[in-house]
Amino acid sequence: MEDCTAKSEPPVCNSNSTAMLNHHGPGKEDDSISAASASDVQDRLSSLELRVQQQEDEITVMKAALADVLRRLALSEDSAAASAKKQASGKGQNPLREAYSMSCIANGGSSGRKSHRDSSNISVAKKETLSSAAKRGSSAKRGMERSQSSTWDSGEDSRNKLVKAASTSKLLAKVAKNAEKHKDPVISQAKMSTRERNQEGEYVKMFMRGRPITMFIPSDVENSDDIRTELPPERLKLEWVYGYRGRDCRANVYLLPTGEIVYFIASVVVLFNYEERTQRHYLGHTDCVKCLAVHPDKIRIATGQIAGVDKDGRPLQPHVRVWDSVSLSTLQMIGQGVFERGVGSLAFSKADSGTHLSVIDDSNEHMLTVWDWQKKSKIAEIKTTNEVVLAVEFHPTDANTIVTCGKSHIFFWTWSGTSLARKQGIFGKYEKPKFVQCLAFLSNGDILTGDSGGVMLIWSRSNVEPAPGKGPKGAFQISRQIKAHDGSVFTLCQMRNGTLLTGGGKDHKIILWDHDLNPEREIEVPDQYGTIRAVAEGKGEQFLVGTSRNFILRGTFNDGFQVEVQGHTDELWGLATHPFRDTFLTCAQDSQVCLWNAVDHTLEWTRLLDVHGHCADFHPSGAVVAIGTKSGKWYALDAETRDLVAIHTDGNEQLSVMRYSVDGALLAVGSHDNFIYLYTVSDNGRKYSRYGKCTGHSSYITHLDWSPDNKFIMSNSGDYEILYWDIPNGCKLIRNRSECKDIDWATYTCVLGFHVFGVWPEGSDGTDINALIRSHNRKVIALADDFCKVHLFQYPCSRFKAPSHKYGAHSSHVTNVSFLHRDSHLISTGGKDTSIMQWRLVEKTPSLVPSDSALGLSDTLMLSPSPRGVASLPLTPLTPQTPTEPPLLPLATSTNAVITPPLTPGAEVVDIQEVGLTGPTANGRQESSPDSPPPSNEPTLTSDSTLSPKDSLEPSDDTATPSDEGTPFSLPC
Repeated sequence: MEDCTAKSEPPVCNSNSTAMLNHHGPGKEDDSISAASASDVQDRLSSLELRVQQQEDEITVMKAALADVLRRLALSEDSAAASAKKQASGKGQNPLREAYSMSCIANGGSSGRKSHRDSSNISVAKKETLSSAAKRGSSAKRGMERSQSSTWDSGEDSRNKLVKAASTSKLLAKVAKNAEKHKDPVISQAKMSTRERNQEGEYVKMFMRGRPITMFIPSDVENSDDIRTELPPERLKLEWVYGYRGRDCRANVYLLPTGEIVYFIASVVVLFNYEERTQRHYLGHTDCVKCLAVHPDKIRIATGQIAGVDKDGRPLQPHVRVWDSVSLSTLQMIGQGVFERGVGSLAFSKADSGTHLSVIDDSNEHMLTVWDWQKKSKIAEIKTTNEVVLAVEFHPTDANTIVTCGKSHIFFWTWSGTSLARKQGIFGKYEKPKFVQCLAFLSNGDILTGDSGGVMLIWSRSNVEPAPGKGPKGAFQISRQIKAHDGSVFTLCQMRNGTLLTGGGKDHKIILWDHDLNPEREIEVPDQYGTIRAVAEGKGEQFLVGTSRNFILRGTFNDGFQVEVQGHTDELWGLATHPFRDTFLTCAQDSQVCLWNAVDHTLEWTRLLDVHGHCADFHPSGAVVAIGTKSGKWYALDAETRDLVAIHTDGNEQLSVMRYSVDGALLAVGSHDNFIYLYTVSDNGRKYSRYGKCTGHSSYITHLDWSPDNKFIMSNSGDYEILYWDIPNGCKLIRNRSECKDIDWATYTCVLGFHVFGVWPEGSDGTDINALIRSHNRKVIALADDFCKVHLFQYPCSRFKAPSHKYGAHSSHVTNVSFLHRDSHLISTGGKDTSIMQWRLVEKTPSLVPSDSALGLSDTLMLSPSPRGVASLPLTPLTPQTPTEPPLLPLATSTNAVITPPLTPGAEVVDIQEVGLTGPTANGRQESSPDSPPPSNEPTLTSDSTLSPKDSLEPSDDTATPSDEGTPFSLPC
């Protein structure tokens, strides 16, 4: 595409247009321009603005080519003069021209031969073109006018520069078009080229958004074309989910007859037995679960999800799933193509034993639908209101009455056949609340509502003839008002014995009301847990409370509260696993730092920072953990006492990666200011001093790894660079990148490199992969992508479009993954869903005999359905503790933390079926790679069929969920 300032058509500014045309042509053209209408000028302005927008992709390519030219130019300057002369005379092509030529190769194509002089002119002119184009891109209209007026009035020199810029722009446009001959129309795609060679050695080249990424082939690889990447024999099974979604949901905690608490987070519905400390998981959903209802038989459960979009832009339709809480099998899936945006609330009927299901969706009209869910048939549908609807319920004794409530309204619906008739609740002399938050039914059939004013209203059906204009006969009218809470009444819970529990918002109180709705007892939920979102009846005198800070509490009025479930409350990015213990640390934008025990699935300690945490890493001694934040500040905390050890600041931008060297003597801090800061470390991670700074990246640092000898660093950046650094020699950039091709990196978290480039999907824009990690035994790679999936690849993964096992449980971009120190488990973190998933690695075979480094005593605990049955093991399980309010840094804190000692590896035969339930339902949804053609019409998750090359991150269209096996239903696209 040509530069817009070099076009031969007249500029927009009329005065400059006249001057230019008088110089170049007769006055006739001048008259035509002066007679141009204002609309023509506006049309031309719009056309030029559009052209500027279209040049954004070209500018990206130009910047990439320029960066490559400058890097190779520096390399050629460092070379000996004799070597340069030899290359010039022997090959007839100097390094600069070769550098420019190689930067423009696309899928094996080559640019035409140019002279040294031409190449130099191209480089200089391209800098000018990039500079002017970047300025114009920042303000299209103003920049366009300023550029044109100054250009045409600046004399012959300016015009010469402009002609040079125009010729450069044409050349680069031609190069871009030549590259696109082998690409799809969209430039923001990842493409692979063939194997190539230059003076540095053989390499493989991949293109990301038009940017060439060169990866040199290690010396021990004789022929990269012969590399074959298979599916790894290891699989993942979801073992534990940390967290609960209470911040923006309500009425989503219930106790089942099995003794399990049912709740949800991300796309997982969790069934948690707090006495046996076990979890089971329903994994049928494809996006965020938003609401939950329990059938009158207390066995079947309905859950509704929101709409989503897969990686290819195809919609994931909102729907409701009805499933069995014993077998975790899906019984019915309804509402696909009917609901819009999501499912806001739902309820089973009670008078007819749960035959029907009412659903409110999240469309603008908040459609109310009634379903015979067993027949998957929609019986009735009607618009409710454009205002928010917060709850829907069937009347327990009148099968034809449905009640909905929400912002400034309560509606009583009479359901008859396929029709629904609405009667609006009249508040009359009572103050109309801003929100009717919740509703319940009394034993006499009256309806009880709680509102944002802290008031409970009793609605009774009137059977007398009303006064003229006061409403129809049989309408519900307010018969009693009760002031219940300071602030809103957020939830109502009808107990089995006829009493009532209410949960307040502002006052944090739970109040017990007798049969006559007189308050009997009350208890206040501590402030650190947040406001009350859900209250449910528990065992005996116990009750369960879900809070806005994602806690689930179990308590009584006599004994107070005990924390059963907790998690983060904001976007989660930071993750680090302990070097020799079964613990891991997370940090998030809620400023919380949490240390979790992966054996007991409990929180060991938490601490509140004064800024948002974003990344973390343990010192190899395990005594200290470093935590980077979004402000450029980083902390070192004692891993046992959570005391502050050190605090430093590097720049004022987000820190994206913290990484200790293998011996723990150095710490590398990657920042969004494009620098890597190096610190010397002493006293087991307790003392730090600045050592140097790696300067050379042209974008923010994303990932980095150390060499085993602690001398070199490999780093990736936001513009897809792979750079190498010589740390002992002053943190110097290694110009000849092929020198590092044979380094066996101690860890592998960089997402770009020869050993891992096969994980990238074709068509990627470079941001699809958030994190990657190689297992300690170097057998597999775990990957976190932007499409809510965790992948498991074979290592090394040096074949483009390599196959992978793909697992869904998160409902947001997966931000990080990390293996525990013995590779027995994988931890993954979700972004907006704030969830932490703990996956167990299992072999494909029915049973496996682990090696000395495989399973230990902790694994026995994790496989046991009841940890109490192995109490003789030398472990000290952590009991759930009620955490205190985390202190603000930099104040030091202390805690009597119980840390599980390192476990001695043991050898035992473990059966896969011990994980979770026995039977066909698996505790982990695996989506087989779409590369596998199904051997039959029946979906199979454990097939070892041969995979053909295809996009390994592409969602499968016909993936079956383990929870759906044996049913005729499949996941939506």
